[in-house]
Amino acid sequence: MIEIVEIETGEAYAFLKQIPEFTNPFISESTFYDRLSKKRCLLLGAKLDGKVVGCKIGYELNDSEFYTWMGGVLPEFRKQKIARKLADAQEKWVLKMGYKTVKLKTRNKHKNMLLFAIQDGFEIIGFEPKSEITENRVILKKTLV
Repeated sequence: MIEIVEIETGEAYAFLKQIPEFTNPFISESTFYDRLSKKRCLLLGAKLDGKVVGCKIGYELNDSEFYTWMGGVLPEFRKQKIARKLADAQEKWVLKMGYKTVKLKTRNKHKNMLLFAIQDGFEIIGFEPKSEITENRVILKKTLV
């Protein structure tokens, strides 16, 4: 049975390096730690028999906004609603902490993430063009209250 728990920064970083969509160069460990060190953050792991098979990481942007930053599920565990469980747990925590909105940014090439976010109530609010169309960033926001 999948258990959603808070995980340590090092465990989250090691897990995310296993997600094939996060191609090299993957974010450096120091950048990863720096991004999370000075903010209120939440690092969730989906564990099966003590092994992390999915995670979702986010942090505070300001008093009313939370940024859902990185996450993923190992390919062999997809289609089991693990991403949904992680998103639900994150949203529950975000609401409890008093945030009003959640933002995220994804790449055009991550179609499954875009569909997941839109189906979850996120609205597209911005776009950052890059030199390759597949690398364009799509910015989304969900109002919680």
